[in-house]
Amino acid sequence: MFSFSKKDQATGEVTERQLDDANIPAHVAIIMDGNGRWAQQRHLPRIAGHKQGMNTVKTVAKAASHLGVKVLTLYAFSTENWKRPTAEVNYLMKLPVDFFGTFVPDLIKNNIRVKVMGYTDQLPAATQKAVKDAIADTAECTGMVLNFALNYGGRAEIVTAVQTLAQQVQAGTLDPAAIDDAAIDQQLMTSDLGELRDPDLLIRTSGEERLSNFMLWQVAYSEFVFTQQHWPDFDQTALEEAIYEYQQRHRRYGGLASEPEKK
Repeated sequence: MFSFSKKDQATGEVTERQLDDANIPAHVAIIMDGNGRWAQQRHLPRIAGHKQGMNTVKTVAKAASHLGVKVLTLYAFSTENWKRPTAEVNYLMKLPVDFFGTFVPDLIKNNIRVKVMGYTDQLPAATQKAVKDAIADTAECTGMVLNFALNYGGRAEIVTAVQTLAQQVQAGTLDPAAIDDAAIDQQLMTSDLGELRDPDLLIRTSGEERLSNFMLWQVAYSEFVFTQQHWPDFDQTALEEAIYEYQQRHRRYGGLASEPEKK
């Protein structure tokens, strides 16, 4: 069992809670929202929020690994984020360079392996190199997978998968009747995660309650937790609280909690 303290912001009352270490979600996915709003509330430029958010990634990655999470997927940059101001996009493209440049030794120390999914061939050369180096440098790590969704979009991912299957049908190597959930799973960017490809828990920060084109296929039966905290304020306790909420739920996958006895 993991114990942690939860403080009520309104009353100041502290409650001790326990996490069931036998029911830690194997795959946690997070939509890291609110960097810009965090900065604006402090009369800082938006990029200050992104910089602080990078530090939060380091904190949360190590916390998740310590708790026993096996895959942590972070929505770092979407295919729609290119629409943001050029200066902000350029800064966001530099973040992986700075992040991996300072954090890879810690990742190796914590036995964390880096994976990146998305259309990375469309990223600037320096960003691509930082990503490839981090993947290579942590390739021998056998612990948690830290999976970044970088230039990623859920709809684009599905379209790409469907195009690949269509090409196989056209080539005569695939019978259309053989296309099922498993066939589509194998063509998605999470296929190499095997049984861990679908998140058990999806967290979104900053009070928004939408998916924003994130892992649309994979979260079909994920549990969702929405928090008001902006991403730069999210910490180990916030992660533990989200997992605690997850543990209070009963996942039925469309079935019933308990089947009646047959007579």
